[in-house]
Amino acid sequence: MTQEVQTDPSADDIAKEVAAAIVAHKLPPGTRLREEALAKVYKVSRTKIRAALLMLSKDKLINIVPDKGAFVSKPDANEAREVYAVRRILEAALAREFVAHAKAADFRRIDAHLAEERKALDSGDVQTRNRLLSHFHILLAETVGNSVLTGMLRELSARSAVITVLYQSSHDASCSSQEHHAFIEAARAGDTERACALMDEHLQHVQTALNFSGGHQAGNDLVTALLS
Repeated sequence: MTQEVQTDPSADDIAKEVAAAIVAHKLPPGTRLREEALAKVYKVSRTKIRAALLMLSKDKLINIVPDKGAFVSKPDANEAREVYAVRRILEAALAREFVAHAKAADFRRIDAHLAEERKALDSGDVQTRNRLLSHFHILLAETVGNSVLTGMLRELSARSAVITVLYQSSHDASCSSQEHHAFIEAARAGDTERACALMDEHLQHVQTALNFSGGHQAGNDLVTALLS
């Protein structure tokens, strides 16, 4: 994050800055986001801060607890296990449907997406990297054309994205992108069973590689974290 805060930032600007701090682990899981402190940092009203926090809440990066305040999300190993268990069930069916429905234009769109994943990985852009890794699965669902399935995966992917932002290493993120490539190649070859197996292995790998060992320490000074 930059040393200086821009003059009169919008709620969206503030949300993006705070999200970047969370992704960079400057604001660890469980950190309380005090409206007053944020308002002083950004020199804006608390009304604008509340709007920014609401955006972050919708992305599930923070939890807003009535009468207590806003806190950086703190998903645990049990939540991750439950999220990925549901995803493995849904995405086994998704993989099968994708192989059956994907056309040449769909593969071109996903190839372009995979190129963007690699670019984000190479540049070290963690926030973009995680967004793209998550959106890969949404693209598969959109190709299938089932709006209910797509909606369910958007919700689960949002929760997964927070988990991976907080607990996935850069090495494991790179492995995830390679597994996306492998899945697409199997799908392009029309090998349904291999594609389904690769998708299940991919989601299992992501879950088992998450590090919940407690390396992130809460309690950073908010102003220092945001401006460092």
